[in-house]
Amino acid sequence: MQFLRRFSERMKPAFEEDGRLKLLYPVYEMLDTLLFNTDKETDMAPYIRDSVDLKRIMTIVIFALLPAFFFGLFNIGYQQALAFGLERSLLTNFWFGLKVMLPIIIVSYATGAVWEVLFAIVRKHEVDEGFLVTGLLIPMIVPPTIPLWQVAVATSFGMVIGKLVFGGTGMNIFNPALTTRAFLFFAYPGKISGDSVWALGPDGYSGATPLAVPAAVTNGNAVELLNGVTQFDYSWSNMFYGLIPGSISETSALAILIGAVFLILTKVGSWRVIVGGLLGLVGTALLTNILAGQSSNTMLSLPPHYHLVMGGFLFGITFMATDPVTAAHTNAGRWIYGIMIGVLTVVIRSINPAYPEGTMLAILLMNAFAPLIDYFVVQANIKKRVARYA
Repeated sequence: MQFLRRFSERMKPAFEEDGRLKLLYPVYEMLDTLLFNTDKETDMAPYIRDSVDLKRIMTIVIFALLPAFFFGLFNIGYQQALAFGLERSLLTNFWFGLKVMLPIIIVSYATGAVWEVLFAIVRKHEVDEGFLVTGLLIPMIVPPTIPLWQVAVATSFGMVIGKLVFGGTGMNIFNPALTTRAFLFFAYPGKISGDSVWALGPDGYSGATPLAVPAAVTNGNAVELLNGVTQFDYSWSNMFYGLIPGSISETSALAILIGAVFLILTKVGSWRVIVGGLLGLVGTALLTNILAGQSSNTMLSLPPHYHLVMGGFLFGITFMATDPVTAAHTNAGRWIYGIMIGVLTVVIRSINPAYPEGTMLAILLMNAFAPLIDYFVVQANIKKRVARYA
């Protein structure tokens, strides 16, 4: 490391104001601060404390993503082997999944890096750290069959329209990874949803994802319908472990919960948002269960513990909703923000038969309302203090 430190110091003059590579200073600064602790002092938020700057926070998030990431690699191979009736080892399934996912990761990171560096050079500021996480999140929330050119187009939209036009990391309103997925969902719905996009199986091998099973039937019981599926095992325990078709890293509740605990212990992710989201989802699902007998909507009968392990809710509330930029910033606001995401997730899933998954839209909607929530929380605190000391 000392060799790299000395090499970096020798190269620094070439990238500074009078150097021949001054236009590429943002690239140099990005690599230097990624590899070494920084002595930079900030005069505006977000502040650097104890050498824990944004790059290191993003690194912590990446470590939290690893359990879901590695399980996703295995599950790609497992679902493909299941489709062809093959018996394969864990390592073979993992290797197959890596070959499928690696090109998606390369395209995602390459596209994001191009836009980040381009905006940094034109605007003459440092390269934003956010793409370190966004570039990994995007491959984790898409199906394994997604065309690579669509990944590039959607990533460009998510990075430019979702973040960079607002000024970069810390200034964006919406989560850029979710903005990318929303673009894919509305621009290329046939490649991001439907029965046939989740598993890499033979022609004609397809099956509805868990949320799509009760959404397609009226006057039924959601749990009985899931247990009646023969092509996949949609028991609660199997969905908890994640051995089902779905977006690459969103299927395993167990792997996601490991990452959630890590984020909470390192205080990078807000436990108030996560717990609030769980409370909102469970409370709303209990209410829909009460109303299920008065309606022909089968989704209303889906129990809370099934909502938790189906779709992308746990992944979204853990890694998307806790985004420190787009989430609420006050403690009370985080509770409200998280609870409303849980409530809206169940409402969208239950009321909208065309879109049985509601987490993406719920988080993006609450991203838009997060500043307003914080405003009213602050105003309420001001009124309390005025009343107390008047």
